[in-house]
Amino acid sequence: MKLIDLVHRQTPPAPWSEGEKIPWNDPAFSERMLAEHLSQAHDAASRRFEKIDEHVRWIHGELLSGRATRVLDLGCGPGLYTSRLARLGHECVGIDFAPAPIRHAAEAATRDGLPCTYHLGDLRTADYGAGFGLAMLVFGEFCVFRPSDAEGILAKAFDALAPGGLLLLEPHTCAAVRRMGERGASWQAKPRGLFSDRPHLFLAESFWGEATQTATSRCYVIDAAGGEVSRSVSTVQAYREEQYRAMLTGRGFESVRFFPSLTGVEDPSQQDYFALVACRPA
Repeated sequence: MKLIDLVHRQTPPAPWSEGEKIPWNDPAFSERMLAEHLSQAHDAASRRFEKIDEHVRWIHGELLSGRATRVLDLGCGPGLYTSRLARLGHECVGIDFAPAPIRHAAEAATRDGLPCTYHLGDLRTADYGAGFGLAMLVFGEFCVFRPSDAEGILAKAFDALAPGGLLLLEPHTCAAVRRMGERGASWQAKPRGLFSDRPHLFLAESFWGEATQTATSRCYVIDAAGGEVSRSVSTVQAYREEQYRAMLTGRGFESVRFFPSLTGVEDPSQQDYFALVACRPA
């Protein structure tokens, strides 16, 4: 895009009107994102391994009562949850939009002899398979989809579960989504970063939509040498507890339970998220 397009942009943008999400599926972007997933310096792309270990212990011990099952990880990234669950005896399938993390997950499973299979695909259109004891979508990913697409993902997850199987979601809290939308605008000069390997200016702005309960964020990358401008836009949807319950029961799930975190108890380090579990009727 041109700089003049940036100047004359629509403010605020309508949710999802300028793009679905940041370019996870771009090969170069996904390579840079993979490094962020594996970093132990922050929890921005994936959690630190110690926290993932805590989550997996709760999923295996509390949700699944220590019994091995087939696990479907939607938005699996580089397989940080699936690899750990596989070591506890579960057979895992992961689906993700980003090529570099999926390649990393598959290579690690082959190297370590783990019963994990990974597929590169868009959760909105991918074939999930069937016969799973657990389907999971964690780290706020459910909230980045348009509500109609989120409903479709729930329907496909229901069909992928065996009777009595569990769905585990870890959405953003409403307060966290509002904070995203109220961040305002900022800019940074970077020698390189997640969105570009070259020196660039990185401009970001966020908007909270009270009527839609959405946070929409724009990121502009201006190449320092040539002045080219690229834009990424993402929207996050907030839902109230009663909305989740209605969506899930409307898709046939029952026994909807809410937890303050993926450890089952309050976790001060994970206050932007909560967990919910629902069951496909036996």
